[in-house]
Amino acid sequence: MKMGVPIPSSGSVSVLRASLALLMLAACTPQGDPGIASGFSDDFNRTQIGSAYKKTGGNWRIEGGQLHVKGAKNHPLWLLRTLPRDVRVELDVRSESPEGDIKVEIFGDGASYAKHDRYAATSYVIIFGGWDNSQNVLARMDEHGDDRVVGKALKVEPGVVYRFRIERIGGTLAVWVDGDILLKMDDSDPLEGRGHDHFGFNNWQSDLWFDNLKVTPL
Repeated sequence: MKMGVPIPSSGSVSVLRASLALLMLAACTPQGDPGIASGFSDDFNRTQIGSAYKKTGGNWRIEGGQLHVKGAKNHPLWLLRTLPRDVRVELDVRSESPEGDIKVEIFGDGASYAKHDRYAATSYVIIFGGWDNSQNVLARMDEHGDDRVVGKALKVEPGVVYRFRIERIGGTLAVWVDGDILLKMDDSDPLEGRGHDHFGFNNWQSDLWFDNLKVTPL
């Protein structure tokens, strides 16, 4: 009797499809990070960056109780904790460069970095004092995109410590610097869920110092 190729049952097909879907989903954040329950904070008072972060390149290091970087060329340092849907992220930062150019990302995949000259982000990109300290920008995945929000004119002063506050509630993402609103975006299709649930420090060329990170669910 000639044996044919067995035809999978409808139940087997469903299981196979579900398994493939889970594999594709897991590929977004391969590190399998834990979530943030009641909150997260980091004062960087140690000598090593540690296992709570993913370094994608660049010379990220801790110096004098602060996180320091220069010339990372869009190779973020990702926090390996998944963010809640609505959240507040606070941090101190200063630039020691006249061009300013303070940069962070929020609601990214926790793994991406620049592979070409133009960085394809998975997140909202926040830039204070970008383009030779001439623009403040909140962008949805593409910092050069036409849909980015350009904030009010405010230059980064070298050596000054700024307190950032970033909040998302619903589809509204807002950024404050020292208590004053700098940028705000209302997104009808907000980045959320697996692949859009991490915070990252980023940098192009400027000399940046970060400290006192605090993440609070809202």
